Amino acid sequence: MEKLFLFLLLFVFIFGCNFRSETKVDTSTVSGRSFRSLQQAKEDLLEGVSAAVCYSGFRSGQHPDRGDGAVNPTYEEILEDLNTMAKCNFRLIRLYDCGENSQDVLKVIAGNDLDLKVMLGIWLRAEISNHESCPWLTEPIPQEILDENVKRNKAEIERGIRLANEYPQIIAAVNVGNEALVEWNDHKVGADTIISYVRKVKEAIEQPVTVADNYEWWAKNGMKLARELDFIAIHVYPVWEGKDIDEGMSYTIQNVQQVRDSLPDSRIVISEAGWASVASEFGERASEEKQLQYYSDLMAWAEEMNITTFFFEAFDEDWKGNPDNMMGAEKHWGLFTVDRKPKKIIKELFPKAIN
Repeated sequence: MEKLFLFLLLFVFIFGCNFRSETKVDTSTVSGRSFRSLQQAKEDLLEGVSAAVCYSGFRSGQHPDRGDGAVNPTYEEILEDLNTMAKCNFRLIRLYDCGENSQDVLKVIAGNDLDLKVMLGIWLRAEISNHESCPWLTEPIPQEILDENVKRNKAEIERGIRLANEYPQIIAAVNVGNEALVEWNDHKVGADTIISYVRKVKEAIEQPVTVADNYEWWAKNGMKLARELDFIAIHVYPVWEGKDIDEGMSYTIQNVQQVRDSLPDSRIVISEAGWASVASEFGERASEEKQLQYYSDLMAWAEEMNITTFFFEAFDEDWKGNPDNMMGAEKHWGLFTVDRKPKKIIKELFPKAIN
């Protein structure tokens, strides 16, 4: 009986050690596989940069054309902004369209020999009425407006091609369409139409070409479009999806992993990610302290993963969102306030930008 007991004890010990060893190996393997699946080569960085920023530059009283003409920043205001971003060590910015304001930004960079590169946007207007899926479209977009938008989109594409060829040393990439595919947008364009636009642009310019949209759209529907692009540009916003800062970074990584799992061969750029400093929609989830933490965590991870990441955005813009709600989230994503006062993120990480 004693020998049997010792035998059983030895069996349990050996089996238990083997089981623990195998479990440890399995965990390590899974963790390693996940890490490698997201990490890109340094050559996959856009212009060799991991930390970039989105920029429009509209100050209080200024706005893009909303039907009655635009009120754009002045040359001097743009120069001030770009110098401020340079002090924050940003060398790559994202513009959203090819309109007068964006053209002025390119002129300022060229005219002052600034060390800045640009991902230029080609803004696409609605070619499909998405009133059944967009929460704030309360009625169908009239067909005559949709028809006119097709003409305007084609003109915008021609402007983008012209600018890319006029500023080849400044424009690092061209983005055709911003959130024109995701199901809730108010400026819907069909995926096949966007593919035709992408092909036209690629034939006419030397820079890489992409399309920017929500990470979930890419993960579910992006395979056909991704094959046409030099890289895919995804948007991630954990705070919009109900996450607080303790889940912000882990949820961001999950979002990117979803895209990688669906499109394993695509080069990924995060063309928008941010955290609002004030937001009536988010309550205490929005703050300058949480914005600072998200930025710090995100950019450290982006550098390690070799994923160019555009933080949204450089400056608050109070023309956005509901004009009757000055505390709305859309107005408060900037690293600086709309009147160019530094938020906590600047004070902590880029004090030279204040001087």
